[in-house]
Amino acid sequence: MAGVARSLVRWVRPGQGRPPARKLVLGIETSCDDTGAAVVDDAGGVLGEALHCQGDVHSRAGGIIPLVAQQLHRENVERVVNEALRASGVSVRELAAIATTVKPGLALSLEVGLQYSSSLASAHRTPFIPIHHMEAHALTIRLTQRVEFPFLVLLLSGGHCILAVARGVSDFLLLGQSIDIAPGDMLDKVARRLSLRKHPECHGMAGGKAIEHLAQTGNWRQHTFRLPMQQYRNCDFSFSGLQNLINKAIVQKEKEEGIQEGEILSCVKDIAAAVQHTVALHIIQRTYRAMLFCIKNSILPSKNATLVVSGGVASNQYIRKGLQTLADVNDFAFLCPPPRLCTDNGVMIAWNGVERLRAGLGVLHSPDGIRYEPKAPLGIDISKRVEEDSIKVPKLKKKIRWLAS
Repeated sequence: MAGVARSLVRWVRPGQGRPPARKLVLGIETSCDDTGAAVVDDAGGVLGEALHCQGDVHSRAGGIIPLVAQQLHRENVERVVNEALRASGVSVRELAAIATTVKPGLALSLEVGLQYSSSLASAHRTPFIPIHHMEAHALTIRLTQRVEFPFLVLLLSGGHCILAVARGVSDFLLLGQSIDIAPGDMLDKVARRLSLRKHPECHGMAGGKAIEHLAQTGNWRQHTFRLPMQQYRNCDFSFSGLQNLINKAIVQKEKEEGIQEGEILSCVKDIAAAVQHTVALHIIQRTYRAMLFCIKNSILPSKNATLVVSGGVASNQYIRKGLQTLADVNDFAFLCPPPRLCTDNGVMIAWNGVERLRAGLGVLHSPDGIRYEPKAPLGIDISKRVEEDSIKVPKLKKKIRWLAS
């Protein structure tokens, strides 16, 4: 089974010539369906990286199967870690610490990474750094850009949708999050309902990527979906109700065209465009309120504030363009990590380990007693304060010309 999934090894920077004084951190990531490992130094140099992707396996099954994900992690974690170490020219005894995702994520997947890294750290008496997966996504930008705290961060992925203020390493204010499913999950489910795997232009594409591809030549104005949560002046998100509306529209179109579920609608590109547009608008509107709230309450500076967007869905160019325009209108700098660092990977875990090592936060002499946590909040939840402020967001059409594109 492991042979079906894709493997990738990157030699980003050779280990030779590395300054001996630099501290090195090995990062291990197994929170969902990717097994990743990387060695990063305390100057931000990625010395070596390896990644094993399970996407093809789960795509054929119609979604991630936890037991299958666990088995694939077990089969590949040691090899992936050894490949990252070999690529970096580093041995375990040279490491300053081993950083590993322990929360949040799929329980069975987290268990594999924690067990393996705990054994490795204990065997070599190497310090251990437990990592919050979403904190790692939020701080990845500091590996590639000079970004000072505080900054507003939007985390978009298959499992999460979070708005927070990063005030420091391990210091976050949670402004809002999805109250049901995440945008990536919803896009994948819509893609399955539209049978996009059968579409000749979408062979081998993940669901969200297929939606984005077809939307490029579709007309979102042909279908109108009600924006979620318009009655709530907060920064939370909801995508399950929108998914239900889309499913009803698909059923109606199938009846009109006289086709069965599983066949491709003639208007599939227009539906894809409308779905993507509505998701983008929902995300933009909630992010807009977060900007206004942070400025009003002096949580972010009134000048030179920064919006960071990360996570797998941040790779969607349409959503990214809308957020870029929103940032421009409100005089925010807009930053995203490179696409390959937006999805789950070992580099971001290692870098979070470096950040924590520098700050002296959560560095343990032994992994004994550490437990994985499938559900774990990010920072201090101040979402009630956001709702109490009841900030009205100006009409987007008046502010964002991107809507007319």
